[in-house]
Amino acid sequence: MGLEKLEPANPRDVNVYAPYYQGRKRNALPLAISLYQKGSLEGSRKIEGGESIPFVASWSVSSLPADLTRCRMQFDGNADLSYELTLANFEFVDFLIDVVYTFRSSRLVDFSQGFYRKLLRLDD
Repeated sequence: MGLEKLEPANPRDVNVYAPYYQGRKRNALPLAISLYQKGSLEGSRKIEGGESIPFVASWSVSSLPADLTRCRMQFDGNADLSYELTLANFEFVDFLIDVVYTFRSSRLVDFSQGFYRKLLRLDD
């Protein structure tokens, strides 16, 4: 299922996460929670000056914002291009909010630069 058919999550589920976000981010929260509850996402990473690389991301789902999510990403269907990261659910949902806004503006399904920096541990 594509992001264009994504339905907003149940308000009860959204309200648990609402205190973690302000303003614009809170507006996209119902769709980001719905995406989070799906447990996976297919998209492609745009490469400047090159072809986009398809990816599949999958993650564990929990209803509590402070629980940990383990996200696995595999690029180009290649096991050697698999990465994993663990972070608090509310942090991961924040990245999914970025996915929703990126999709709204460009119709591309991709994570933000900040997500990839964290995934590849560039800021450690």
